[in-house]
Amino acid sequence: MSGDRESTSFGALKGQLQEAAAAFAGGPDALEGILLGLVDDVDRAVREPLEIFPVCHHSPASAVAMARRLRAKRPKVVYLELCEDMAPLLTELRNCRLPVAVQAFAGDVDGFPKEWAPLSVVAPVTEASAEYQAIAYALDTPGVELVLVDRSSDHVFQWDGRDDQPQEGDEQPQQEAEPPREAEAALHGEAVGVEIGDLRPRFAELEEHLLRHGRVRHWSEWWHQYVEVPLGDSDHDTYRQVMFLIGSLFRRLAPGEGSRLRVDEDRERYMWTRIREHLAASGADPADCLYVCGAFHAASRVAEFGVRGDSGTFTISPRTATAWQYGLIPSSHAAIEAQFGLAAGSVSIAAAEWAKSLKRTRVRPYVLEGQAGRRKSAAKKAAAVPAPPAGAPADRLSGFLRRPPVLDALDEAELLGWSVDIVRAARRSGYLASTADAVAVFETSILLAGMRDRAKPTPYDFQDAAVTCIEKDVVPGRRDVRRLVEIMMGGDRIGQVGYESLPPLARDVHDRLEPLGLRLQQRGVRRALLDMASRPELRACSDVLWMLRRLMPHSAARPIMGERRLGERSVQESWDLALGTHQRALIELGYEGVSIEQVLEQRLRRAAYGPGATTATVLAAVEDATLYLGSRRLADELGTHALKVLAAERGVDGAPEVLRRVRALLAYYRTSEPVLPSWIESFVKSGYAHYCTLLPTAFRDGDATVGQVAAMLGFLFGMEGLALSLGCDRTQLELAVGQSHPEDPSKTALLWAAQVQLGTLSRGELRSGCDALLANPLVVPAYPRYLSGFVHALEPVPGLADVVVEAVSNAFGRLPDAVLLPWLPLLITTLRSSAAELAPLLIREAGRIFPGRLAALDAWVPPWRTPPVAPDARRAGPGGHAPRGAALLPAHPATCDAVAELLGCTQDWSDAGRSGVPGGSGAASGVALLTARPAACDALAGLLGCDEGWASDGGAGSSARGTVLTARHPAAAAAWEAVLARA
Repeated sequence: MSGDRESTSFGALKGQLQEAAAAFAGGPDALEGILLGLVDDVDRAVREPLEIFPVCHHSPASAVAMARRLRAKRPKVVYLELCEDMAPLLTELRNCRLPVAVQAFAGDVDGFPKEWAPLSVVAPVTEASAEYQAIAYALDTPGVELVLVDRSSDHVFQWDGRDDQPQEGDEQPQQEAEPPREAEAALHGEAVGVEIGDLRPRFAELEEHLLRHGRVRHWSEWWHQYVEVPLGDSDHDTYRQVMFLIGSLFRRLAPGEGSRLRVDEDRERYMWTRIREHLAASGADPADCLYVCGAFHAASRVAEFGVRGDSGTFTISPRTATAWQYGLIPSSHAAIEAQFGLAAGSVSIAAAEWAKSLKRTRVRPYVLEGQAGRRKSAAKKAAAVPAPPAGAPADRLSGFLRRPPVLDALDEAELLGWSVDIVRAARRSGYLASTADAVAVFETSILLAGMRDRAKPTPYDFQDAAVTCIEKDVVPGRRDVRRLVEIMMGGDRIGQVGYESLPPLARDVHDRLEPLGLRLQQRGVRRALLDMASRPELRACSDVLWMLRRLMPHSAARPIMGERRLGERSVQESWDLALGTHQRALIELGYEGVSIEQVLEQRLRRAAYGPGATTATVLAAVEDATLYLGSRRLADELGTHALKVLAAERGVDGAPEVLRRVRALLAYYRTSEPVLPSWIESFVKSGYAHYCTLLPTAFRDGDATVGQVAAMLGFLFGMEGLALSLGCDRTQLELAVGQSHPEDPSKTALLWAAQVQLGTLSRGELRSGCDALLANPLVVPAYPRYLSGFVHALEPVPGLADVVVEAVSNAFGRLPDAVLLPWLPLLITTLRSSAAELAPLLIREAGRIFPGRLAALDAWVPPWRTPPVAPDARRAGPGGHAPRGAALLPAHPATCDAVAELLGCTQDWSDAGRSGVPGGSGAASGVALLTARPAACDALAGLLGCDEGWASDGGAGSSARGTVLTARHPAAAAAWEAVLARA
């Protein structure tokens, strides 16, 4: 109350309330008890020796009243309802641009369930808030002590009822209007919000009743109309009593026995216990102190209430072993609205009301010295307001409740200015607005206020009028009129944490990116161009950016040009950077370590050693450690751990990802390292045995997809050469394939492809089996599933591409439309999702087989339908004459000698031998050459697949022998011709 602390008297008000209760209820009942209880709560709070200052969060009226009272009272100790462990961080507010949020963060929990991690508590601070006025006064006034008395961040989660079932009284505030913009609303993330003065009805029916009879849409509008505006010009005693009354009303009408009410009462016991402990330790006089808390807690009825309250019934529990870290993160009006269930634009309107109140009341606000974004001229123009007289009347409630609001000339001028400004903003956004629309908005605002029984239009009335008169039903741009009004009222102001208040990691990132020459602390997107060829020092910046892309949201650091893969580094890169926009994410990285390398290593270890880690995730961690950190030590450690994870797996779900990553790592190590790391050799060896063991089960398992089984076979066949060189036995794979008996058609086709690769099934038998499937009318409906298996078989056996093209072509030619048409979407989705990398192989093979022009398609005969050529026709040359090699080889003896030497044939041949051959020296020389070097001809013929022998003609003469030899090996003669043509 005032300085004399004289007893107050609310007898007249009690009498009026008793008469009202009797008139409404027809006699004494619960209503009378509630009404009289409200007055008793106000009287109790006013009589408290320690002055209680009730506030509402982000209320301009509370902020103005706080600034006025601090200048009048000049308290020596300020008790503030805020988490006590956040006190050391408040001095860092000097380096920030409000709004910001004080944050407590815990990544590793000890004493809480592991699934709760990470834990985060935020307390947003805006310039138009009573808590900021108290903080600024206490920090900038010599001899004043600021004491935070609310529960710690650890107790916030100790008392959190996440494991409790919802009870009566646990209703959460609902979003009042349309959701705010997601980008700005996500600044607080999933943190638990803590702020001073959560003043809102806990009883849903009560709030609905107030909104309906107040003719407003949401709670923010009701508070502005019936509390904020009337209290803006009130004196200190009236403000306190009205806030006590509202807090008591909401408290008494809140549902009882709920976990939320129990937490509120525990908070009040906690705060009064801390206050008494400080008073006892410091010896401060309660008359020189000020207790700032929410109006809901100011009307408390707990036994510990007051400096003379019971101090032996409540014990503060110890904190857990969780290590908390503290910092400042940027906040915004939209983030505050989203977290605390306020209407969109309400905090912006409150900021506009704060500026208007300062101008009207001439109250000089408190601003932290050096505060970023402060208006120096405002402090000079404002003047101190004298303290209210000490002998003010005690009962101010009666007069306040009967006083009607008055519309003055200043509000009319302000409304006219709003009307002109919104028309100007609408025209810039593409609306066809004119001066007539400004007049219409002005008159409609007054009309709406009158229809809602208001003495003057509020910003919400003006907003509705602007939407009605300007927007109508068309929004030409990306902003509607409602959003334009919010921007005009101040917009979604977004705070910023200064460089000096950033954690070491964030400052280190900005220092290492300094060579880019960009203002990365500002919000918005900045384009960075990195030419490492001309400026090698930018390679360090590139490393930082790639790590930031790995750790932060992708929009914070987005590469436009350039890529980073295993074994690949770009010489030029282009980036879009928005570190200022994502400042919160960068700050929270600082809670995990002192450098981004340390944070990345910790996250890789956490992912690899976590309870849900799979072989694929561990290999991904190995790849990231090599790609971003270049750490061979960490890669070897994680790779060794991948062996243990692989041995413990009993499923094949991650086989495709394991195959892809092992291939990439093998390709990288083979090109960049002199020898393969020991862990990857062991991994290939263990993986070969592991997948051989699981292969028969996977073929039979209905949960294992054909793609997963194909990936297993791809690992076995692709790594077979390395595995066999490391001591694996191929017999194990042959036995695994032999023991596989799938029932699914797609897996059956996959098994056939594996048998072809192993040599137990020939390609001719595979083609015959496919033809038999098409000829069987009972199997025809399932034939597309066989084809799906063949498509997946290209992963382990890419050499079957021609057979797959042949099978697909036969399906298009022979399947009926009833089977073919429903299968086409399945084929497309299979190629797109499961076999996207296999489609180029099929297309390339089809391009080789099919004609390149449409005109040739009519006369084209598929190669699998071409009749086989007789052996005699293949051996004879053009026109029935001797093979071309007989005449071609003697013309180039030097080439023949070179090829024969490469093939290991050292026999010589002479001119005498050539001259004795009938047919002239040219033809005879080729025959004699082949006769003289039969080993060379046999070796080349063997490489070309010509296995016909010529020993039966060995009795013929040298001339006949050479002729027979060339006739027996037409492919060898053609190869000789190609070699000589290049020569």
